[in-house]
Amino acid sequence: MIYFDNAATTLHKPEGVIEAVVRAMKTSGNAARGVHGASLGAAGTVYETRKKLAELFHCPRPDHVAFTANATGALNIAIYGLLAPGDHAVTTALEHNSVLRPLYDLEERGLRLDMVPADRLGNVRYEDFERLLRPDTKAVVCTHASNLTGNVLDLRRIGEMAHRHGAYLIVDASQTAGCLPIHMEEMGIDVLCFTGHKGLLGPQGTGGLCIRPGVELRPFQRGGSGVHSYDRRQPSAYPTRLEAGTLNSHGLAGLSAALDYIAREGVGALHAAEDALARRFYGEVSRIEGVTVYGDHSQAQRAPIVSLNIRDYDSAVVADVLYTDYEIATRAGAHCAPRMHEALGTTEQGAVRFSFSPFNTLEEVRIAVEAIRDLSKE
Repeated sequence: MIYFDNAATTLHKPEGVIEAVVRAMKTSGNAARGVHGASLGAAGTVYETRKKLAELFHCPRPDHVAFTANATGALNIAIYGLLAPGDHAVTTALEHNSVLRPLYDLEERGLRLDMVPADRLGNVRYEDFERLLRPDTKAVVCTHASNLTGNVLDLRRIGEMAHRHGAYLIVDASQTAGCLPIHMEEMGIDVLCFTGHKGLLGPQGTGGLCIRPGVELRPFQRGGSGVHSYDRRQPSAYPTRLEAGTLNSHGLAGLSAALDYIAREGVGALHAAEDALARRFYGEVSRIEGVTVYGDHSQAQRAPIVSLNIRDYDSAVVADVLYTDYEIATRAGAHCAPRMHEALGTTEQGAVRFSFSPFNTLEEVRIAVEAIRDLSKE
């Protein structure tokens, strides 16, 4: 199988990731729940993973890295932890439902929400952020890169505008963590939400959020923490404030190994490899008659994603044929990004998304291009 569904989850992991998970399954106890070797070993792995993530994202304090099961959990913690009915927030049409649905829920209860629109290329106008930001705006919540088009937002520019109006910047880095350089302080990010199983090349069931010191998030869940057991309230110190219950120390061991791999190879080198594949694929398929490619591929920095349609064929049918006839795995449909499809005019047809990782090859790209060329003729 040729796997081009890395924006959903990276299938091919560094070998050390698998070995680390297996080793943890055999040796790890419950982190912070005992003083025996199995528990202390798990706690050490969890702490080292926090440190590595803080270094990667330039989060000033490792104890301000809190773990969740995925980016959705992190975004829910960030959004419900900062925003409340009566507040004002700004988001964009590029967002995944992991951002939109919590905001819609709060909007139904009194949050005032404004949406920065996108054009037919999936781009935003930064003047629209300035127009929508108000003195009482509490937060801007936005993606770093669209999971449908791969278009990247200028977070530094958005963060500067948000802070000038006294607002926080909450970022969904699901498509860029591990793929593009992220510097929380330089970009003005107050809360960075990430998942471990995509560009970070770790296991599913891992993710988290990095919180700028001084940002106070209300706990989203309450429960066991291993400390202050007689207190009626959830402990107030980070990261325990946001980590009720047992952590996925087995998965975090794998994520720690993936972070070691990324540190050795370099984010820049890994992204250069997948970006070259995505641009090669785009350059070939965009010239095929009957193929429409979405997004702004003139951007100097992009997530490694190319979404397309062939004539008026339903995207699900195209994806099915690609897999059954060519053994090429893609993602079709709405991609949990309804506003983006509205902007692109693809709500009925959906789109076929090809997403690349450093483990794909030029030969796989060539085969995929030939498959699209065949289908465009049928």
